[in-house]
Amino acid sequence: MSLYCDTMIYKNLIPIYLKKVLDEKLILMIAVLFRWFVSLHDYSGKSKTPMYGDYEAQRHWMEVTISIPTIQWYFNSTDNDLLYWGLDYPPLTAYHSYLNGLVLKKILPESVQLNTSRGFESNFHKLLMRYSVLIVDLLIFIPAVCWFCRQFFKIKNNNQLSQTMTIAMALLYPGLILIDHGHFQYNCVSLGLFVASVASMFANKTIFTCILFSMALNYKQMELYHALPFFFYYIGFIYETYKKHSLVTALKTLSILVLSVTITFLLLWFPFLSDPKQMFQVIHRIFPLERGVFEDKVSNIWCLINVLYKLRNINNKTMATICLLTTFITVLPTCLDLLKNPSKIKFLLSLINCSLSFFLFSFQVHEKSILLVAIPVLMYAPQNAFMCSWFVSMTTFSMLPLLIRDNLLVPFISLSLIYFIVHYNIEKLISQQKETSKLHLIRNLSLFGCTILTVCAIALKPPAKYPDLWPLIISVYSCMHFILFLIYFNFSQLMLQVPKKKLY
Repeated sequence: MSLYCDTMIYKNLIPIYLKKVLDEKLILMIAVLFRWFVSLHDYSGKSKTPMYGDYEAQRHWMEVTISIPTIQWYFNSTDNDLLYWGLDYPPLTAYHSYLNGLVLKKILPESVQLNTSRGFESNFHKLLMRYSVLIVDLLIFIPAVCWFCRQFFKIKNNNQLSQTMTIAMALLYPGLILIDHGHFQYNCVSLGLFVASVASMFANKTIFTCILFSMALNYKQMELYHALPFFFYYIGFIYETYKKHSLVTALKTLSILVLSVTITFLLLWFPFLSDPKQMFQVIHRIFPLERGVFEDKVSNIWCLINVLYKLRNINNKTMATICLLTTFITVLPTCLDLLKNPSKIKFLLSLINCSLSFFLFSFQVHEKSILLVAIPVLMYAPQNAFMCSWFVSMTTFSMLPLLIRDNLLVPFISLSLIYFIVHYNIEKLISQQKETSKLHLIRNLSLFGCTILTVCAIALKPPAKYPDLWPLIISVYSCMHFILFLIYFNFSQLMLQVPKKKLY
């Protein structure tokens, strides 16, 4: 009888498991296919002299890093004009550029020839560059998302979405696909390392968490958007360890954290530590104050205020101080709550709240920085699918002016429609929707507004007096949404009750 029961259980479980695996493989195939389709379109700054765009910036870094000594990478010189896409990211980005440059030097040497390859463009070069993004996406971001989902569903079982649905929402997210495989960047590296560090935390692998997040931070300094939740979670965790166990155990945990981060930073910064001038020059390049409070028409609070009062008239150092204070004030509630209640779900919400506060209030924000908020929101989606899908739809829409400039309108519309259809079907599969019909109506009106503004931006020429009318309206419309989402997610975190006996 026992053998019969066991056989029947396995007969039922195996098809379910196989279906789950096959579904995930199908999603991965579709995700890769979407990336490849987008990569066939134009990229940032194509044939737009004299500065071109981000595509040329990445190519130029490959040219510089393989052609001049490491100690000169961040210094202005005859062979390294910092005014022409000078390297302004941390060392790990430079090392990645160096490896890519070595490959291009072997396959297409004229594309990375020092001083003679500026603005180099060819179909074969575009193919190689596109492959370079797809490879790191396949090696880092996609596995990190799958790893996180597996860890998340091990500890949380009251989810609105299944593991397969969550993977689909994350890997089919249009924003990251359009920016990395269309516009051209390597956000999938830093965001993949970040997602992997969160997965490692959920698996209670402290050392790996520290190493992975330190690598993310050393790839792109914008990962500072996510740094505070890590800091306050682990401080709260150490304090809880002290209360439940002993001071020795708590100090041991703290030592592991500090050593893991320190050793990772020392290894990555080693070539630049021989001379203090080297180190400070790298820091100066990573955090430039001279660029101003925001770039283009970004959907944050300063661009919104700039409509009424021109902030560019304020001294950059003064503006940077104002940004620092306002950001600090807005992240304080979420950080203190996480410190008091260091649970993993509150940690995810704190990642959302901190990154969104940084996007809305910090200094030197790009429109693409909204990706740093979208990824934590997608990670939290199993707990609140409706609000999270609404938010990530708004993040893609907020980058519309940039995508129009890059001739990526067709993939933007296609991916956005597909993503909406995917989530609409996911909504139908969720058995007990808690959202009211009123909230659904508000969401639908919000997305209808996005549709109207998209049509206007495409079809209606702005007045000559206001050439940036539609980008400005889109940024203001998106910013108003993001402010309301910030209030909502902060409220969600502060109201979330965590059992005191449960230390995650």
